[in-house]
Amino acid sequence: MAEEAINLREQQGEFRKKVREILPEGNLDLCLTCGACASGCPATGLEDMDPRKFVRMVVLGMDEEVMTTPWVWMCSMCQRCIYVCPMKVDIPRMVYLARQTWPRENRPKGILGSCDMALRNDSCSAMGASPEDFQFVVEDVAEEVRETQPGFETLRAPIDKQGAEFFLNQNSREPVTEPDEMIPLWKILHVAGIDWTYGSKGWGGENYCMFLSDDDGWKHIVSTSIKQAEDLGCKTYLNTE
Repeated sequence: MAEEAINLREQQGEFRKKVREILPEGNLDLCLTCGACASGCPATGLEDMDPRKFVRMVVLGMDEEVMTTPWVWMCSMCQRCIYVCPMKVDIPRMVYLARQTWPRENRPKGILGSCDMALRNDSCSAMGASPEDFQFVVEDVAEEVRETQPGFETLRAPIDKQGAEFFLNQNSREPVTEPDEMIPLWKILHVAGIDWTYGSKGWGGENYCMFLSDDDGWKHIVSTSIKQAEDLGCKTYLNTE
């Protein structure tokens, strides 16, 4: 599924049929066209599209329009539309399926590149930072805090601490381009006395493969991160993203 587009272009209504297969309780036919979804959607109006219009196109079997509109890549998957929908129509899942009909190489280059970068090593960092690079930056920044900031002489930013209560991930841009942005969270955790750790593996907090509708890549990133948390014996996974 991640390697090639789902083939739903053979006849009209195939996308609608697929939606009903994967969303038997997605309430596709219960849409009231009330527009509540569109009123709360940050992407409403972009590319002359909104969630209400998208759903009606699916219901009417307008496959070509549904599977070619670039609007599906502007959806943030925030699920605000489901929250306000009186019938709980699962629009984000339909958007996800529409994204999968695009050939992988034709999907947005920024998301595609970030997904592929995250799959290159066990950091799962969209910036491509290796576990070794991450550990070097974290230790260097933490040492500087201890030496220069009064009151934080004992601050630690642990990596692979066995048995920590919380396993944290991290926006992978920060250790690469904005390392000082990591410090405020460390200070909060330090002052609160929280027992936490990063993992040398799976520390990248974002998952661009999910937004790319790459099921295999999405699963790999989540599995790598969760396995590291489990191997360290952490009780709680804290997603900072």
